Amino acid sequence: MTSERRIVLDTGVIVSAVLLPRSIPRRAFDKALAEAKVLVSEQTLSELNEVLQRSKFQRYVSQQDRLAFLAAMLQAAEAIPVVDVVTDCRDPKDNKFLELALSGAATHLVSGDADLLSLHPFRGIEVITSRAFLDLT
Repeated sequence: MTSERRIVLDTGVIVSAVLLPRSIPRRAFDKALAEAKVLVSEQTLSELNEVLQRSKFQRYVSQQDRLAFLAAMLQAAEAIPVVDVVTDCRDPKDNKFLELALSGAATHLVSGDADLLSLHPFRGIEVITSRAFLDLT
């Protein structure tokens, strides 16, 4: 395990990992859990839980399986109390990921969101795609 890597995964990456088990986001998710410490906050978990509850995902993955995935992720992740306030993102809803990354001393923020990716690097934190994260050695 590479303990120096501390990773924030945005909601889109995690939802893609849940819904698409052979996708690049799922491979990035699995790599993050295996090789780094995945960071979560109350705000990011709240959003993830809300998104995973959406009935439109029922056709892909049962609610029971989505909740089991969330529970397993929570056991492996490190909960971080957010103390930093960030207003740098052009989409204010995405500031919670930057706040988590700063408060948790993240090394990487993995996202497919252009609003976050446009900030790379953010205060010394690599903001990269799932594909770029997979390419890290």
